[in-house]
Amino acid sequence: MVTPIFRISDYQQALDFYIDWLGFRIDWEDRSEREPLYMQVSRGGIVLHLTNHPQESGAGSKAIAEINGLIAYHHLLTKRDSAFPSPALQKTTWSDKVMQIEVTDPFGNSLVFAEICS
Repeated sequence: MVTPIFRISDYQQALDFYIDWLGFRIDWEDRSEREPLYMQVSRGGIVLHLTNHPQESGAGSKAIAEINGLIAYHHLLTKRDSAFPSPALQKTTWSDKVMQIEVTDPFGNSLVFAEICS
């Protein structure tokens, strides 16, 4: 298992994006008033670490997650009342058998959800 670390700068924006819009859940948080935030969020088999620690990964990271039910998930995202732009459901340029949606968080990190279609 590989766990990407995405740098964030605002805790509430991260919750709005990952929890409220994408439907992830908070697995754990490590935070105190003097220490940087480090947390794990997950949705199914997708696990991400989010941090505002200045020495962790810089903004602009990208991860690809294979999921089942991409079309239903896309429909769910486009129907949610959200300030985030609805992602386009499209075939990848590298395979006509793979569909994907790409979302970018408020901090410049991208998450691509992909599914092999038969």
